[in-house]
Amino acid sequence: MEEKENGPTITFDDFKLNRQLLNAVADAGYTVPTPVQQQTIPLITAGHDVMGIAQTGTGKTAAYVLPLLMKVKYAQGTHPRAVILSPTRELAMQIEESIRLLAKYTDLRFLAIYGGVGPKTQIEEIKKGIDILVATPGRLMEIYMKGDLILKELKTLVLDEADKMMDMGFMPQIRSILEVIPRKRQNLLFSATMHARIEKLSEEFLEFPVKVEVTPAATPVETVSQMLYQIPNLQTKLNMLHYLFRNEEIFTRVIIFTRSKKNAEVVAEFVNDSARGTVRVIHGNKGQNMRINAMEAFRSGEVRFLIATDVASRGIDITAVSHVINFDVPMIYEDYVHRIGRTGRAEQEGASITFATEAEIHHVREIEKIIKMQIPEASLPPEVEVAKTKFAESQEMALEVDKQKRRTDPDFKGAFHDKKQHLHEGVIDKRTGRPFEEKKPTKIRGFRRNKS
Repeated sequence: MEEKENGPTITFDDFKLNRQLLNAVADAGYTVPTPVQQQTIPLITAGHDVMGIAQTGTGKTAAYVLPLLMKVKYAQGTHPRAVILSPTRELAMQIEESIRLLAKYTDLRFLAIYGGVGPKTQIEEIKKGIDILVATPGRLMEIYMKGDLILKELKTLVLDEADKMMDMGFMPQIRSILEVIPRKRQNLLFSATMHARIEKLSEEFLEFPVKVEVTPAATPVETVSQMLYQIPNLQTKLNMLHYLFRNEEIFTRVIIFTRSKKNAEVVAEFVNDSARGTVRVIHGNKGQNMRINAMEAFRSGEVRFLIATDVASRGIDITAVSHVINFDVPMIYEDYVHRIGRTGRAEQEGASITFATEAEIHHVREIEKIIKMQIPEASLPPEVEVAKTKFAESQEMALEVDKQKRRTDPDFKGAFHDKKQHLHEGVIDKRTGRPFEEKKPTKIRGFRRNKS
């Protein structure tokens, strides 16, 4: 244990990991354990059920993977002894990559299974024998129901990104999994947020858990600077991107998050035409191989811009991301933390920039309540051309603002309701030269009936 001015510094040697794991940790360049690793690794090694509240980018994957590798230790039998559940394919692949990195000097067998590709190859790998299985809930149950996966040897179950799993509607599958695995097991649950549903899940899933909360729930990492721009419409947002990306020395590797696949494609086309650097897009309609290739190209530095919907906000672990840009404000507020956590990783500095229209500002204020801080705001640079808002976009934003006001004020009838009575106020009637007065509608008389 090293000494510092303010006391001893914990090192990975203090966790009593075996030499194979310590060598892998050293090769990975890890020196001092992060706070979540310092608190979690001894508890998991001692066999406790653990509930970890830790934001993305804090090292929580290694916090459970290292003690898990220590417990499983070496290849044995055919069926998995540990299962890690992940909400998305991207995160499952990232967890598998972390296991590969830390288990490099062991003979442990591990595999990630997920949808988007046929199960045949995954089933063939499972039948060869597996020690640690990483899986999305749907694919795990699919292969289990086929009879190609035996879970009776399971000793440890990990739920990673539990809050995201609940947001994505995976609770029925998780409950089905809990029904078919051994009751006597160690359970680990990790979440970036601690809302009531997570509390309820922990009561259902964990037995006498030790709670580890290294940061307040949904707090952005300190190494990420944040900035907000109020921007009136989509075209002006695009103009702002063009302005920012002229600075190639600062905006070196950028992830741009959009709310929809449609906006992702619009942004990709614009950036491809207006900025120097390769552009890749990942969203739900992209094939699995295309998404994997895009991530690898971005990780290697071949690609300057990665444009993604929230399907990828938790599955990207790349240390050199210079900026995250929220082209659209996320509707699930906790996703803001996950998005900006893609930069400022591994104690490096990063920056996030958020664009918000009038309709999106309401969501920004709600996000600020969750992260317990105000996002600094800046004015649009004068060089950025402010485009005129298209009629359809204007109407859509006005309707959204109406919905927001109705939620907070039950008596609010909506701007569209008031529009009619204010439509002619102050308008001069050109025909008479006087202020316009709304007239009562003229009655249309019908034909008289003959009284014959």
